[in-house]
Amino acid sequence: MCKKTSALIITAALVLTGCSGTGVYKVSPDADSTFVSMENEAVISYDVPMSRPHILTDQLGYEPGSRKLSFMYGKDLPEEFELVDASTLKTVFTGKVESKGYYDDYSSEIGVADFSEYDTPGTYYIESKHLGRSYTFDIGSNLYDDIFREACRTYYYNRCGITLTEDQAGVNAHNACHTQNAVLRQDMTVQRDVTGGWHQDSTGSKDIVSSSKVMGCLLLSYELFPDAFTDDTGIPESGNGIPDILDEARYETEWFLKMQDDETGAVFSGITVTPGSNGPGMMIYVEKPDMESARAFAFAVAKFGYFYQTYDIEFATMCLKAADRAFKYSLLNEEAGEGNTPFKLAAACEIYRASGSEQCQTYIDSYFGSSPVLDDPDEITVQGLVTYINTKVSVNRDYCTTAINAILKEAEEISEKSRNSALLVPEGPIAADCTELLSDMLVMTVVDHIITNNEYDNVLVNSLHYILGRNGMSVSYIDNVGEFSYRQLHDSLGIMKQFGTNSELIFMLSRMMSRDGFVEE
Repeated sequence: MCKKTSALIITAALVLTGCSGTGVYKVSPDADSTFVSMENEAVISYDVPMSRPHILTDQLGYEPGSRKLSFMYGKDLPEEFELVDASTLKTVFTGKVESKGYYDDYSSEIGVADFSEYDTPGTYYIESKHLGRSYTFDIGSNLYDDIFREACRTYYYNRCGITLTEDQAGVNAHNACHTQNAVLRQDMTVQRDVTGGWHQDSTGSKDIVSSSKVMGCLLLSYELFPDAFTDDTGIPESGNGIPDILDEARYETEWFLKMQDDETGAVFSGITVTPGSNGPGMMIYVEKPDMESARAFAFAVAKFGYFYQTYDIEFATMCLKAADRAFKYSLLNEEAGEGNTPFKLAAACEIYRASGSEQCQTYIDSYFGSSPVLDDPDEITVQGLVTYINTKVSVNRDYCTTAINAILKEAEEISEKSRNSALLVPEGPIAADCTELLSDMLVMTVVDHIITNNEYDNVLVNSLHYILGRNGMSVSYIDNVGEFSYRQLHDSLGIMKQFGTNSELIFMLSRMMSRDGFVEE
């Protein structure tokens, strides 16, 4: 579901229903891709005085051999459509419009234009009587390479505490920031070095739980699709023989380790930077420890340590020990009757996989023995279950069956919603952002990896098309893609601007970038 205010939905719907279907508004790409977090409430202006087409396409395009669909809506659908070469203005393909029926979400009929059999590389648009023409798109190979590379580099752009040079970061270059010691919120006489890590919002504040979710997603991407990641993305560590995604995760992990209390194993929950720039008078506060931060820390740091053993056994061992201490701290200090939490399960599974910890195995037995509710597992629970399924030390097969069935059930529900929707995705026609869609796609990507399925592949590909413009607002949520950009609504709506959803985009695209790619039918 949409995560913004109802005003966005209402206004977007008004803009949508007011489209004339004539004319195309050309948006010049904005080179500034500086990270802006969605955690700060955006003040959004909806004064978008241009109409948008009633013909919806992926504004990036379609790869040869893939299923190529465009959707159109209106009270009077045409019988035919034309695929037009944008450079010559000549029609290169003509097809029939297949009606999907009337949809209340659009208050109109929905039709499908299928041009899958046309594979000639080039730039095109769809045109039809009554509805005008679509935005342009490409047909070509390797369309997602640049998006994937830039999404991965986004976390590098947001490194805190070091200088990013223009030759490596381009317009995102900046001087070292937030380099001063922070003070403990509960005792401001105590200072602490908490430099490093990734900015999570425009102030430079950071949160352990939010970052653990991102770390988990990035590392799961590497775990399931290692072939998608290279050592040449252009970050300072490129060429060191370690996949750049692990180099980036290490940078964040080093900040995590600074957030753990050496004596108790407790984890400070985050840092808060007072509003303003990195200038005189700025204060950085270390927020007090809590149990959820300890569990999240244990999950993310153990997961990183497990995969980093191949490259630096000493640092990986340090990480695994730190994760174990944080988890034990959380168990010793949790409130009576607190019960199961997603991070508690995920941390136990990660530490058990890495070390065979009997204490973690005892908790896992308790978790599955208490008949946990897995009807609607969240992303962290899914990651914990995947870790247990992939554990090489002794596991309980019944637990694995329960875990797989829970994830499969969730995927089937998402797939059913997609089958019954106008645009073949589980999202509604008008999305203020793609938060829930990408969360659903994490589940679909996991399941598609476990049991490759053409229907699941299609849901993933259709969701990518939706993100790239084949949605009811005809808006591309990806930087520098398309003729109508999210920037026309608000700069912060871009997926790469959002700390958490960008990692889910990377996970989804890593499936596309892996050697076997997608199979569409």
